[in-house]
Amino acid sequence: MHTQQNQNLQGSSQIPDQFSHGGHELIEAHGAIGGILGGMEQYMLYQQHVQDPELKTMMTKHKAYLTQVYNSLVQALKTGQEPTIKTQTYNFSQTSNNTIYGMQPSQPKTPAQSVNEINDQCVTGFMMGILKSNASAFTMAALEATNPVVRRVFADSVPNIIEMAYELFLYENRNQYYQVPQLSQEDMQIYMNSFGVVQSQTH
Repeated sequence: MHTQQNQNLQGSSQIPDQFSHGGHELIEAHGAIGGILGGMEQYMLYQQHVQDPELKTMMTKHKAYLTQVYNSLVQALKTGQEPTIKTQTYNFSQTSNNTIYGMQPSQPKTPAQSVNEINDQCVTGFMMGILKSNASAFTMAALEATNPVVRRVFADSVPNIIEMAYELFLYENRNQYYQVPQLSQEDMQIYMNSFGVVQSQTH
């Protein structure tokens, strides 16, 4: 019986590339790819409500990048092999990457009651939700992937989606859509000094 099990395991490693996927991998990949597809469609819906040309340009750039990632993932999943277009690095062109810290009083927000009330601030919130969701789903899919190519395409895409979210955050922060509170300097020091460095030990 033990010998037969070993033969079955050895035989399973000889399956063609297009079928070299585990069950958990396919389920997570299906959800993650469906999420990026939905995100691209939502970008298309939201773009018509955008007023600021800078935000519109950012959305166009995001959608082009997400489309490339989507195509690479679909190809890797279908073939089990390296996609034609390898994962590209997403670079953003913000003039400043300085976060503005501190809170300014603002009117309490309430949900929009009509489509006409959807503005740039709303849209940036929708975009951030999409990017955070995709980054989380891609991480889980990479951790479940048995196919090394699919795992790498998912894993390599995560830092780029994080970079897109950072670009969006800086835009939101500059426009006071996303304010960043800070602790007092004393409390910050306590947190920052709560851990010490381990000295390397040589044996």
